[in-house]
Amino acid sequence: MNIVNKLTVRQLKENKRRTLVTIIGVIISVMMVTMVPTFVVSLMDLMQRQASTTTGYWHVLYKDVNPSQLKSIATDEETHILGVSRDIGYALLEEGVNPSKPYLHIKEYNEQGFKQFPIELSSGQLPQADNEIVISEEIATNAKVVYKIGDTLTLDIGERIRTGAAADAPAIKQGDSLVTKNGERAETIEHTETKSYKVVGIIKRPTWEPAWAPEYTVISYVDESTLGANDIVDATVALNKVKSSLYTHAQDLANQINIEYESIDVNHTLLSYYSMAYTDKLSMTILALTLVIMGIIIVGSVSLIYNAFAISVSERSRHLGMLSSVGATARQKRNSVFFEGMVIGLISIPIGIILGVVVTGISFLFINPMIRQGNFGITEELEITIAPGSILIACAVSILTIFLSTYLPARKASRISAIDAIRQTSDVKLTNKTVKTSKLVSKIFGIEADIGLKNLKRNKRRYQATIFSLVISIVLFLSMSFFTDNIQKAIELSQDVNFDIKVDSIGIEPLDDQVINSIANLDDITEWNVTKFFSLISWVDKDVFPNELHHLLKTDPVWKEGKFRYDIEVHVLDDKNLQDYAKSVGADYKQLIDAENLSAIVVDTLTYKNVAANKIVKKKAIHAKVDQSLDLLKLDWDTEKETPLNKIKIAALTDQLPMGVTQEDIAGAFNMIISEQVMDQLTSRADVQLSLNLKSTDPMATEQEIDEMKEINLRISNRLKYGQEGEQLILLISVLANGFILLITLVSIANIFNTISTSISLRKREFAMLKSVGMTPKGFNKMINYESIFYGIKSLLYGLPISIGVIYLIYKALMTSFQFEFTIPWISIIYVIVAVFIIVSITMLYASSKVKKENIIDALKRESI
Repeated sequence: MNIVNKLTVRQLKENKRRTLVTIIGVIISVMMVTMVPTFVVSLMDLMQRQASTTTGYWHVLYKDVNPSQLKSIATDEETHILGVSRDIGYALLEEGVNPSKPYLHIKEYNEQGFKQFPIELSSGQLPQADNEIVISEEIATNAKVVYKIGDTLTLDIGERIRTGAAADAPAIKQGDSLVTKNGERAETIEHTETKSYKVVGIIKRPTWEPAWAPEYTVISYVDESTLGANDIVDATVALNKVKSSLYTHAQDLANQINIEYESIDVNHTLLSYYSMAYTDKLSMTILALTLVIMGIIIVGSVSLIYNAFAISVSERSRHLGMLSSVGATARQKRNSVFFEGMVIGLISIPIGIILGVVVTGISFLFINPMIRQGNFGITEELEITIAPGSILIACAVSILTIFLSTYLPARKASRISAIDAIRQTSDVKLTNKTVKTSKLVSKIFGIEADIGLKNLKRNKRRYQATIFSLVISIVLFLSMSFFTDNIQKAIELSQDVNFDIKVDSIGIEPLDDQVINSIANLDDITEWNVTKFFSLISWVDKDVFPNELHHLLKTDPVWKEGKFRYDIEVHVLDDKNLQDYAKSVGADYKQLIDAENLSAIVVDTLTYKNVAANKIVKKKAIHAKVDQSLDLLKLDWDTEKETPLNKIKIAALTDQLPMGVTQEDIAGAFNMIISEQVMDQLTSRADVQLSLNLKSTDPMATEQEIDEMKEINLRISNRLKYGQEGEQLILLISVLANGFILLITLVSIANIFNTISTSISLRKREFAMLKSVGMTPKGFNKMINYESIFYGIKSLLYGLPISIGVIYLIYKALMTSFQFEFTIPWISIIYVIVAVFIIVSITMLYASSKVKKENIIDALKRESI
């Protein structure tokens, strides 16, 4: 180690506070940069494991392949695991007591297929021959038919066919609900073959079998080596490596072995969580958001490292000037600063990476209980997954930032003369132009404010470093806050429901009170209501129909005499629920229950999926006004006869929906909310349908309990069955974003506190000079307070516009999959404005309180090098 480097190490040891502050700043920076990709990689790993538990661990499916084609697939260079399966068919479950689940569904897997798909044994063993089966434990608990291991089942296996269907009618597919008519089963099993099986095990209900399915799963074994030339099976392939070329490779392989294009499928759910196989707009949205957040975190981290160096530039410059005075060359001075950055990096980067992983792991300990209790439908837990690339990114960003943070002062210090560096004439500007202030400042706020402003201007480097720190903190907080708020908005759009389970009647008879009360009293139910609904129409002026929605009409617009026809879904709430809803949307409840002057709440928002753009869009459904009246008519859809009803006045317009009501998703339609009193004036109760809407802590268990009531006429809709993967991912990202907001807030406060307190500490001589010429403690406090105000105003002038630009980028990233209006987060901005002044003031007062204790003579004599 040469003499200059030894002096650099000595300088670091002598200035322990400055060195420690710099090291801590770099550690926090590296920690944050490490945490972001670690979070993302771990999250994707969680979603991959979760998708595997629900859809199976496979990437490509080749349907209806023969043994020759199966052999070609098995020997393909991209094939890692090959599972073989086939559907055998359905058989009636004799003596089953649940009329809504009358069947057994028989499937076969080879040995590898049992590993690929989520099949969990409760007892016994998996089949090892084609005459052995495992049966679902639901057969005993739900159908009350008990089979023991060792029993023999003789089944007539065939296809589900609608009763009375033509001879060539297609079979009912797996996943279709039970066909009923007037409360009775309206399908049969035909084209049967008899086969006997020995029960060798009991399995838990497979995740692919929903509670509403009309069958219980029974699984047997298929040995691919014994297949005949004409036997047909399905081949599920797990690839060696998931790459974006897997689609074209699968098609090329299918062409080579004569497999039809329609017979190829991919596991979209699983593939959407691989970085190399983004297949939908939602995944692209997640990627775009990750990049934006990563950029925000990196900028914040860079600011931490840069400020850790920049706040003490003058100290290093003076030290290097002294080295120059005893013969150090420009290159040696420059290398000295680089060496200092290298020493700090060697200490800070490993610690920062380790802390990043550890803090991520600790955060998972808190997040996992939230996942388990948060009704996400997720059975897996977050586990630390470290990608080498994320560690390399953290190291590269940190090294580059340290280099840039040291390069600027090193380059400057190598160019200035030894005298200027020691006297710090390049840092402290005393020209009239540099420290010039407006006379209004002195007149309005006093001499203390004028001195405070001059103090800030005379050393722009410290002032700019502090402002930069504040600006970055503002941008970080507002960006993450906006991200969390808008992720929630995206969740609401993607869910399109505000309930967990909806129960309604399949038959003519509506739900009776006994069934409603029985379901509402189940243990997991947290909230419920009953909505009544019926349909009406209204002819309204053409100008109320939004022009931008014309393209959504699937048929020619319905116009008549310059008016447009709206289809209205009318929903009726009972008095209690209506009163709560009216209060939430700002409507007059008394007006709504007036049977003489009919009024309603109109939901004037339309949420639909733009198929061409593949995004969810939220727009105005109708340009109506409060107190506007609508002519209501009843339409007979068979005869197209219209029966005029009473007029109704719009009491309020809203985009909020009561529980159980979903957004209309077609142009020319909207929802209307009325009271039971108004309903009686518009239609007879016989024309009104009912639905029971439930919120549950465990929707899947609740659905199972409702199913066990053996009510064949019930139709159960569970939101967790429809597209839950994207919702789960967005919800998890929202949870993680909230954690980042907390972390970033704490880091930002620490950054501001460190920057300002260090700056104040370096100005002890300056403050001592002011006191020596007569500044009183009261005047000193006023000067500090005004400096705090100047810091706050300047940081907000820069921080708020930059924040708006960044949050707009986040908004554009969300618009990849969603479409709603951009709104500036005024509430968060107000919080930030207040917080900036509070934090700056407290920090300035704390730092200055320590300065006040300094002896003036000692402070004037101090040399800070």
